[in-house]
Amino acid sequence: MIKKILKSVSKLLYVTSRLLLIVLGIASLYLANLFLMKPVSIDHFLGKELALGLIDSPEALTYIGLFDSFDWITGHNSRLSIPKEGDNEKSVKELEKSIKTLYKYKDSRLSDIQKSTKKIAIFDFENNLRQLKEFPHHDYPLNQIGGIHLNTIEFMSDMHPVRNVPEAQGFIDRVNLIKEVYLGTLFELEKQANAGIFPPEFVYGHVIGQLDKFINYSYEEHPLFTQFMKKVRDLNLDSEQEDYFEEAIKRGIDESVTPGFILLKEFMVKTQINANKNHGIWSQPNGDEYYKLRIRSYTTTNYSPQEIHQMGLDEVERISTRMKEILTMLGYDKDKSVGELMNQLNESSEFLYADTPDRKDIIVNDYTEMVEEAIDVMTDYFHTMPKADVIVKAVPEYSEQTAAGGYYQAPALDGSRPGVFYANLYDIKQTPTYSMRTLAYHEATPGHHHQIAHSLENKDLTMYRRFGYRTSAFSEGWALYAERLALEVGLAENPYDELGILQSEIFRAVRLVVDTGMHYKRWTREEAMEYMKSMTGMSDTEVKVEIERYIVWPGQALSYKVGMIKILELREKAMEELGDKFNIKDFHSAVLDHGNPPLFIVEEMVENMIDVALN
Repeated sequence: MIKKILKSVSKLLYVTSRLLLIVLGIASLYLANLFLMKPVSIDHFLGKELALGLIDSPEALTYIGLFDSFDWITGHNSRLSIPKEGDNEKSVKELEKSIKTLYKYKDSRLSDIQKSTKKIAIFDFENNLRQLKEFPHHDYPLNQIGGIHLNTIEFMSDMHPVRNVPEAQGFIDRVNLIKEVYLGTLFELEKQANAGIFPPEFVYGHVIGQLDKFINYSYEEHPLFTQFMKKVRDLNLDSEQEDYFEEAIKRGIDESVTPGFILLKEFMVKTQINANKNHGIWSQPNGDEYYKLRIRSYTTTNYSPQEIHQMGLDEVERISTRMKEILTMLGYDKDKSVGELMNQLNESSEFLYADTPDRKDIIVNDYTEMVEEAIDVMTDYFHTMPKADVIVKAVPEYSEQTAAGGYYQAPALDGSRPGVFYANLYDIKQTPTYSMRTLAYHEATPGHHHQIAHSLENKDLTMYRRFGYRTSAFSEGWALYAERLALEVGLAENPYDELGILQSEIFRAVRLVVDTGMHYKRWTREEAMEYMKSMTGMSDTEVKVEIERYIVWPGQALSYKVGMIKILELREKAMEELGDKFNIKDFHSAVLDHGNPPLFIVEEMVENMIDVALN
């Protein structure tokens, strides 16, 4: 009875909230025109577009966190996005309409900030429109690192809040919708299959194995059950309520989640015979053109695949030379290659943690100390530091075998959830001590956490500039720059720590080579793995995970080094032109104070900073 009442109320509130928000949006636009006697500003227009997009994405509302106190109106914490027929066509029409509207805003009537906003929005919308129209099925919804089966579990376990009874009920409501989400996904997968697009063979092996684990988990092993019940018990409910939620989550797993996983597995088993025998996106229909679009979207440049490939080769040579100098200074065999020597370091027990039951806890504590030290030192290099905390966690066991070495999760706007630096501790060889500092600086401070939390907390940014557009060319470029910055300010004085930072940088340079190698030059997965291992000395486990990631995520890996190179070029330009007037805090503000823009906007902001300082 309680469940039915809560569901009915939730549906009623959802319908009411959509009508209310639409009415308020229309009213605000009408009043702006009627009383102000001028067209709605571009900021207002993009803010409205963003708001309507958020309304249609309950996951986004939960992720932001700012609207959770209004869940009694929005009902977003009880809903999930369910793919439906016609979604793509609807999105195409909406984008075409938005692009026409953007071009109607005359630059002569816009402020400098609004001109930048217009450039960003048009760049983003036109790229998205082209992908939807020309390449609607080129992504892999089921893959080993970011497939919907993994994303659903991670979202529910890490994002959905359970701070009270309504949020606990919302969790159950969402779990009961998971099968519907997967049914919608299957519809998209069938359309992809009809277009002749299938992932490579190894993807099938990974995904089927992951689904098998989820299907066969006991309740005590299932992350949805364990994470949910841990949060419920923290609510200190009476035994009747706790029993209700325990039975509800078990029923949701049995009737929605597991049947949904079975449906996905059946599709993968059925289509495995059609697995792509090649690894690069070039082998998919019109794959070469799709890859060029991915390069433009991810790097925010017009570089060709060949230009990026050569850029990578040049950077690998430069970084290798410096690493060889350090290794020779430390007494290592000068006749061996950098890759061989770094692999030797990776295998040395001197730099590895003992494989004890408490190993993960020890490493997390050590990472935490590094992050806290970096926060203290970096206050001298920025005008402001993020208010949001950042914590360190181990990558969840259910995804650690195929997840990247580390990643970051942004904080909630309302302060209810800190930023999280996830470290992959599956294999002891993934955590040589000399490489820990660079990962901490990349994912936490002064890297991802510093940049992302700074943008989220920047009240001078419009809603669109805070949430409407993101690019890994900027965010990942900044994070890689942050590693170099940490070295420059003395956070890695030990030569082994510098080797760790250089190994991280050469790793990103190698990405330029192997990503374009596989997707443009038609390298096999094995050729790419051999090149990466020979140049970086990374472990076999790391290399395999990384190369397989690039295969299912074409172009994304290019953004790191391309972004870093641009930021360093701009800093060098500012230092040369300003001389004694150069201020590192001002430079960092010029880069960071404008949200997460394309690189061509970052260049404009730095040039503005130089002009102001000179005049």
